[in-house]
Amino acid sequence: MNPLAKKESCEYSYSDYLKWPAGERWELVQGVACNMGPAPSRRHQEISGELFYQIKGYLQNNKTCKVYDAPFDVRLSPKTKDEDIKTVVQPDLVVVCDLSKLDDRGCLGSPDLIIEIISPSTISWDYITKLSLYEKNKIKEYWIVHPVDKTVMVFKLEKNNKYSKPDIYTEENRIKVGLFTELEIDLKKVFAD
Repeated sequence: MNPLAKKESCEYSYSDYLKWPAGERWELVQGVACNMGPAPSRRHQEISGELFYQIKGYLQNNKTCKVYDAPFDVRLSPKTKDEDIKTVVQPDLVVVCDLSKLDDRGCLGSPDLIIEIISPSTISWDYITKLSLYEKNKIKEYWIVHPVDKTVMVFKLEKNNKYSKPDIYTEENRIKVGLFTELEIDLKKVFAD
């Protein structure tokens, strides 16, 4: 089941995307527009907030990496003209360590870490479409957080530019973030009720 609404079948660009109503949540993948639906649930926001809090706290004195939460546009394209950019996503959390990729509209290029918190309407989107998209765009780490099961799947990009089999963590675990030597995410706090 994939209830994500799609715009009529034509190819869209970032310049089209910028003209759509501000109150709607859309993503573009290779020119196909998908409506992300209503605002996330309260539980989703609590999990996102705790993850952001732990990462932001660690990066507080770090001058080379930044963390952002949704809505935050990530334009996955080597092109810079709005009309040539065909893929724009709004991950729940993004860590960018190449600050030259940041501008006033978000990130142009691949961030280093993307975290998606799934909901019933986005399961196949996050597990299939985005997994493939993020691997293709060489995102170093991709996390899929499952609020109901209280699990996190962590995909890491290998030297062959393919994701390894995911490491799976439960609420009893701590996740050592691959990008940083000392950052561990405490999942008990992330999944606390």
